[in-house]
Amino acid sequence: MNLDLFAPSAERRDEPLCDGAVVLRGFALDDAAALLRAIDAIAAQAPFRHLVTPGGFRMSVGMTNAGPLGWVSDRRGYRYDPVDPESGRPWPALAPSFLHLAGAAAAQAGFDGFVPDACLVNRYVPGTRLSLHQDRDERDLGQPIVSVSLGLPATFLFGGMQRTDRQRRVPLAHGDVAVWGGPARLRFHGVLPLKPGHHPSLGECRINLTFRRAG
Repeated sequence: MNLDLFAPSAERRDEPLCDGAVVLRGFALDDAAALLRAIDAIAAQAPFRHLVTPGGFRMSVGMTNAGPLGWVSDRRGYRYDPVDPESGRPWPALAPSFLHLAGAAAAQAGFDGFVPDACLVNRYVPGTRLSLHQDRDERDLGQPIVSVSLGLPATFLFGGMQRTDRQRRVPLAHGDVAVWGGPARLRFHGVLPLKPGHHPSLGECRINLTFRRAG
């Protein structure tokens, strides 16, 4: 096994993907321990679950939410809801570490003043993938997406404005943060099936935090 595959990005740098999109290598490393503690607290209140698509398919990614709004999916469609449908209670609050990191990463990418009101917490295990999609359920598409990678490395697919456009394969390691907005806001993106491995902090899984301004 090549242990370098599971190490964080050795160099902290900005890696542009296109106009409006960048990967901030290692940007979340200093905050990783606080983020993981916050994730544990979120999952204790709103456990990870596998949502069902409007077409009746079970999503392979386990997920939960934090913030005033949470993203949900069922037979009625995709939407944001202030209430966890499993508990009937509001979603857990956004931790200060979440808000700080999301705002700082957005500003580093050129999107000042970003204050998320939703954080999707996705858990990947080996074999789990995320199909190509656009994030377009938010009211203000002028706000960026901030996506934080923790745990096992993944291959991020970043495409164009059409599903059939060629996709760029972008490796993401523990602590990397991808930000896209402006002209890149509606680009299709996804994640290839996660490869087996073991991460010192998260074991055999990857956690992705996706911050959005949904309301």
